[in-house]
Amino acid sequence: MAATCIKRLCFIVIIFSIIVSGTLLPSPHQATAQGYYQKATAQGYQKATWLWKTERIRTNPQEVLSFLRQNNVNLVYLQINIDIPVSYYKSFIKASSKLGIQVQALDGAPRWGLESERYRIDNFLSWVRAYQKEAAASEKFSGIHVDIEPHLLSQWKTDQSDVIRQWQSNVLYLNSEAEKLQLPLSADIPFWLSNYTAADGKTPLSRFMISQYDSVTIMSYRDSAAAINSIAKKELEEATALGKQALAAVETKPSSEGDFLTFYEEGAAYMNEQLVQLHELAKVNPSYNGIAIHDFDGWKDLN
Repeated sequence: MAATCIKRLCFIVIIFSIIVSGTLLPSPHQATAQGYYQKATAQGYQKATWLWKTERIRTNPQEVLSFLRQNNVNLVYLQINIDIPVSYYKSFIKASSKLGIQVQALDGAPRWGLESERYRIDNFLSWVRAYQKEAAASEKFSGIHVDIEPHLLSQWKTDQSDVIRQWQSNVLYLNSEAEKLQLPLSADIPFWLSNYTAADGKTPLSRFMISQYDSVTIMSYRDSAAAINSIAKKELEEATALGKQALAAVETKPSSEGDFLTFYEEGAAYMNEQLVQLHELAKVNPSYNGIAIHDFDGWKDLN
């Protein structure tokens, strides 16, 4: 009788273990995508995300690092929040470095495209300069990343040519200051930038912007690999011609402009499948250097 009970107990334990382990294992789609990106990042491609809610590095940095590691992220655009003590940046970057994750200093706003607002750029750069000077090698930012987007300003509709002129002026300034800091400079740019002309009246605005950065992240927001590649293609080709690097970016947050712009409705599994396909489509461009997912919070909330 005792032997029978022991056998039943062992059987129950085995079944329970199988059920539990099954819930912990990724789905076939997740496992395939994860393995694919492990290989892609090992080959030197980047998988990036934006971390706008900087408070996370103070309240729960391990949760952030765990998510980044599980999703094979090797580049983070971390927004600078001067209210957070420097010690938290140092600790987070040091821990990220141990996992093979680079961290770039992120900031920007539409008004950064105006010369009257250049002091905001100076404030950001001054903070980065002071931080880099104080930080140990393993705690330093690996680059600067900006998100400016002056097309969101009301002036874009009323005096577009002057906004473009001022935007170019501020980007030239950013470029020169980043060189002084000896840090690579990258930026987010919309995929449609080639539809506009630079201040000289001849050069496509996309070509000017790409030429000023070491790398650009193309906001090619669509919800299928084919569509993303299609709208990112022109700027990928321009980056190739200019000898620059470029990432194709996707959106995970809901959009008031249409469901086709984001993976919010489709979920993480579908997005991962599309990103694998996108990588294969885009890597024919020598400039292509990986994929960026906007943003950490939206991505983490995907089902």
